[in-house]
Amino acid sequence: MTDEEVALTVSASTAPPQEEAPAPTPPAPEKRRGADTRALTQVLFAELKQLKPGTPEHNRVRGALIEANLPLVRYAAARFRSRNEPMEDVIQVGTIGLINAIDRFDPDRGVQFPTFAMPTVVGEIKRYFRDNVRTVHVPRRLHELWVQVNSATEDLTTAFGRSPSTAEIAERLRISEEEVLSCIEAGRSYHATSLEAAQEGDGLPGLLDRIGYEDPALDGVEHRDLVRHLLVQLPEREQRILLLRYYSNLTQSQISAELGVSQMHVSRLLARSFQRLRSANRIDA
Repeated sequence: MTDEEVALTVSASTAPPQEEAPAPTPPAPEKRRGADTRALTQVLFAELKQLKPGTPEHNRVRGALIEANLPLVRYAAARFRSRNEPMEDVIQVGTIGLINAIDRFDPDRGVQFPTFAMPTVVGEIKRYFRDNVRTVHVPRRLHELWVQVNSATEDLTTAFGRSPSTAEIAERLRISEEEVLSCIEAGRSYHATSLEAAQEGDGLPGLLDRIGYEDPALDGVEHRDLVRHLLVQLPEREQRILLLRYYSNLTQSQISAELGVSQMHVSRLLARSFQRLRSANRIDA
């Protein structure tokens, strides 16, 4: 390993580690509220089991179960907050999963209802994103207009016995052809093309093969690991000098002022450190 390779990797290998913040502890009121909800859910399921499905009393207890467990749906929906979809829609879909879980839950199996219901709620939300949500977010106005363009296209296809032109769709909806084209392009955002799929017609490889590149930082991974291993073998003062020189970017004169030694002595210590690193590297190899 050359002096330049050691110098380039010292800063990355000597950076002090960052401590992770401890996970927050839920406040006591939240714990009590959750315990109360679980207790109420158990009572309602015990009552629901004694009632005949379809009766007003059965529907009342079932509705109370849904209402009591809506916080579970909101908790599951919060996991998808980054998807740029209205949270009200996500909660509504999750509520459908909650209702399905309530109808299928058997309290005699000894499983807590939240444990049973959560996979059903999350699965319903994931299915919604898979089947109904675009892979690329588009403005709401364009989405609403796309619905009209799609409906007009179906009506005109039935009337003409062929696919309508852009001008015919625009005339039907009284919008510009540019808006029709934008809506058609927005409709394609429901499905994403695989990066590994071959391009149709041009015979070229998939997009992933054409845009892929080798990360230049990969070449330094082994060097950084090696330098980290070798640095701990140096005396503490020499480790500090390397830290000041290549991590804090101090000059040799600044290091000499920091340590109270001459600049020539700092230069000799740096040279000796590199010599020790090279020797240790040859021994390890």
